[in-house]
Amino acid sequence: MYVFAYIQELPLVRYRAAKTLDGSAVATFRDLVPTKLAAAVWNSLEKYKSTIPNFPQTGTCELLILDRSIDQIAPVIHEWTYDAMCHDLLDMDGNKYVHEIPSKTGGEPEKKEVLLEDHDPVWLELRHVHIADASERLHDKMTNFVSKNKAAQLHQRDSNELSTRDLQNQALPQYSEQMEKLSLHVEIAGKINRTIREMGLRDLGQLEQDLVFGDVGAKEVINFLRTKQDATSENKLRLLMIYASVYPEKFEGDKGLKLTQLARLSPEDMKVVNNMRLLEGSSATKKKSSGGFSLKFDGQKVKNLSRFYPMIEELIEKLNKGELPKNEYLCMNEPSPPVPRSTDGASARTSQAPASQPVKSRRTATWARSRVPDDGCSSDSVLKNVSVDFKNMGQRIFVFIIGGATRSELRVCHKLTAKLRREVVLGSSSIDDPPQFITKLKMLSEKGISLDGIRI
Repeated sequence: MYVFAYIQELPLVRYRAAKTLDGSAVATFRDLVPTKLAAAVWNSLEKYKSTIPNFPQTGTCELLILDRSIDQIAPVIHEWTYDAMCHDLLDMDGNKYVHEIPSKTGGEPEKKEVLLEDHDPVWLELRHVHIADASERLHDKMTNFVSKNKAAQLHQRDSNELSTRDLQNQALPQYSEQMEKLSLHVEIAGKINRTIREMGLRDLGQLEQDLVFGDVGAKEVINFLRTKQDATSENKLRLLMIYASVYPEKFEGDKGLKLTQLARLSPEDMKVVNNMRLLEGSSATKKKSSGGFSLKFDGQKVKNLSRFYPMIEELIEKLNKGELPKNEYLCMNEPSPPVPRSTDGASARTSQAPASQPVKSRRTATWARSRVPDDGCSSDSVLKNVSVDFKNMGQRIFVFIIGGATRSELRVCHKLTAKLRREVVLGSSSIDDPPQFITKLKMLSEKGISLDGIRI
């Protein structure tokens, strides 16, 4: 909450309303969490309006408050970007990665901790790129490095291959820092690709995507569980979690028991699948599944391991266009109809910034000064004058997800910032990789949840 006081912005506070099938149904506390948080936020904003000098009195940005029930697939489906693969498949502590570097004394390799963050230009370029594309780019970068580094050329092996360790030792001084970063990512990408092969993730990833889009069903899931007995318990659990999200009726009563027995999941793992229903809300708020993912996906999207996109992408697009269903997403401070623009193109802020002619923003974004992709999957498209462009962007969009956000949702916000020309800022009670999300579900109980962990 303090961020709005600090930047002196007054958001239009929108939130996902508790749903009931009829007026007689009573919403549970869990259903009302976004409503309660929105009310608490608005109460604080009302105080800011009266106590902070020059604080805006009308809406200058937008805040959308959601909960994890909007999309239970995004936290567990395999996301194939470099960033997500690093955090999903490698033993990382937050953004900290430990790797080995050649010893300066010629002894055993030394372990070194590095942070995969914005100060690393290679990480910035590749983090939202598909792992296959990232691997190709790293190969090209390494080849280019060897061609420009005379020391590497002189010591290149007869097989025309040179290890990253050799290159680190032989690199000319002016290339040492560049080589260190490059060799780090070559090592990481190599580990990821080996893990993908060893765990058979391509087949699993394809099944996950097809399941979400309704292209396959129970037959294919059962066949996978029967023929892929060596799949890890976590991967089988994640597959069943996706299946349960797409076809919840398949897990009603004892229907899911045979599947879990076939997957050889422990009772603790089965608790995770059952607890997913707690995130959906009370029985009165659930919708009957018609098979396939409920989102209306763009039929033009390429069918590959990256065709899934998180629910918030569609919600933010609709918010930008003013098309969020008002009966599903209420506003604490609904603005009056905007005043028509004058013919001379005055740049007064309005309650809704049109996507085509965004109202000038108060600020310049800091995180997006480097490479920002147009499609979220490639870094080839660079905003050359991004610092200038962001000064002329429209109103900010803040999205807060109660219950944890995912790296795919972070990627979507980066992508939409460039596409909509409005800075999209994602906030949450936590950023969860699949293992963390699964652990949370194991701890979930029917007693309800509170806002104690969220500081207003």
